Amino acid sequence: MRIGIGYDIHRLARGRNLVIGGVRIPHSSGLAGHSDADVLVHAVMDALLGAAALRDIGFHFPPGDPAYKDISSLMLLKQVGSKIAEAGYKIGNIDSVVIAEEPKLSGFIDEMRRNIAGALGISDGQVMVKATTNEGLDAAGGKKGIAAYATALLE
Repeated sequence: MRIGIGYDIHRLARGRNLVIGGVRIPHSSGLAGHSDADVLVHAVMDALLGAAALRDIGFHFPPGDPAYKDISSLMLLKQVGSKIAEAGYKIGNIDSVVIAEEPKLSGFIDEMRRNIAGALGISDGQVMVKATTNEGLDAAGGKKGIAAYATALLE
């Protein structure tokens, strides 16, 4: 078994859609980034790649590459799932947490879990997504961005 950890943070920006866990969430701002800037999926990808010692998402999907401009991170996650399988691993489980003062994410958690599981071809029972605030501390707590952590177990 191998364990990996992933982290991502993106600034909030007006004029962008807010996409977390592949779910478009109504909000006045979205996340700035080259792709759809889905912090949760980015953290999950890095956790999976790290567990398999396959570098990080920036190595596989360079942020300046026009091929990835505004791309759905779920499409990239499917590719990561294929890389994990090609390396001879099976996903045991994924645990993650999104840190955001707003919007409230509790109503979107189940859909996020299904999206991540579906992209990886695993059961949504193997994927956990939690949400919390940062109690007004740092960039996420100050409503300047949204962050996510993820861990992954590979067998």
